[in-house]
Amino acid sequence: MERKREQTLETLLVSVNRLIRSALQATGATTSTAVWRTLGILEADEPLRLGELARASRVSQPTMTRLVAGMLADDLVARSVDPDDSRGQLIAITDAGRNRLVAWRAALTQTVGPLFDDLTDDDWDTLHDASALIAARTRTETLA
Repeated sequence: MERKREQTLETLLVSVNRLIRSALQATGATTSTAVWRTLGILEADEPLRLGELARASRVSQPTMTRLVAGMLADDLVARSVDPDDSRGQLIAITDAGRNRLVAWRAALTQTVGPLFDDLTDDDWDTLHDASALIAARTRTETLA
């Protein structure tokens, strides 16, 4: 890959990370980012077995077990028997989990919105096109 493209990707990754970190700090939310990441994975790929969910979230299975236990208690996820293997269980996002995820994303969006208030319509078109391109390239099936 040519150096300019590498630099573009690096700038994108670093900037998005900073944007998310700033938004998280500004919301003052106390819920672990691991909860939001797990709900986002389940939203896209539900339902998943615990081990699959741990791999997708890049945490150990014991860590995911503890995380899911808390999310079950908060009614953010539900557990059911895997129809393909009655010894296994599937974890799925609940309606309450979806609603909380939507509200969290809206809070993040509102928090960072002012950073972009001065964009022109052309800037917004560029940002829209770039975000659509990034979204298409980062779907779960393309990362496997």
